[in-house]
Amino acid sequence: MIGFLIRIGVGALGLWLASVIVPGVEIRDTGTLILAALLLGVVNAIVRPVLVILSFPFLILTLGLFLLVINAVLIWGVSVILPGFVLHGFKAALLTAIVTGLVSWVAGGFIGGEARIERIQHRG
Repeated sequence: MIGFLIRIGVGALGLWLASVIVPGVEIRDTGTLILAALLLGVVNAIVRPVLVILSFPFLILTLGLFLLVINAVLIWGVSVILPGFVLHGFKAALLTAIVTGLVSWVAGGFIGGEARIERIQHRG
């Protein structure tokens, strides 16, 4: 359960950062931000694997860069479902996918495989 909450927190951080950095991304309030992160987590768990399998030839052709398009489509889909989360155009969705992916990647350095925060030990 704690791992799920950490992942939702990381997703919310990525979406918040995208709303600050990326022009064309609007999130009304904190509740909408948390709900958007929760919906994005559910959509990534259920819909994303199906889209990855269906688009496998494009993934091979683009050396995996098509995953950005898939992530952008999923983020756009969440914005369509959630009224307080607005994306103005596909460019905003694509840049949001990049920002959330980078935040998730950086957070992955501090969070273990089971979504637990790990302590970094320096051995000298």
